[in-house]
This record gives sequence, C-alpha cells and structure tokens, in this order.
Amino acid sequence: MRARVIKIGNSQGIRIPKPILEQTGIMEDVELEVENNQIIIRPISNPRVGWDLAFKTMAEKDDDELIHGTENISHSWDEEEWQW
Repeated sequence: MRARVIKIGNSQGIRIPKPILEQTGIMEDVELEVENNQIIIRPISNPRVGWDLAFKTMAEKDDDELIHGTENISHSWDEEEWQW
C-alpha cells in the first residue's frame, strides 16, 4: 500500500488507514524506531496488563504471602562484601 507524506504544521506525516491500525493493535501512542533506513512503528505494550486479575486470584487462593522472612532465601551475592 502506498501513502503520501503530508505536511502537518512544521512536521510531516502519513495517514494510516483504520484497518491497518486495527490489524496492528495501534490505538494511541506508538514506539518509533529507525532500522536499516526503515521506520518501524509499534504499538506500546503494557507489560502489566492482567496483573490486577492475577493478584486478585492469588489473594483468593491465599497465595499472596511475602516470601521474605518465611523461608531462608539466599544467593552467593549475599555472601560477597558490597562496596558503595
């Protein structure tokens, strides 16, 4: 599909057809990247989507107890001397 670069104020842009936006999941903000002389446009993902439901489910199953203090969890880093 071809698109024309148009003037938008002091910038330039393209109009992206609605079906393409729907197909890619782009609704609002995007991430732009230039790679090999190509512009890559990606929808911004929310990595925490679904966390509310997951935490609610954990609480219902009494699986939301803090680990610290109930078990001895250590790592070799804990044994090394830290310098600031």
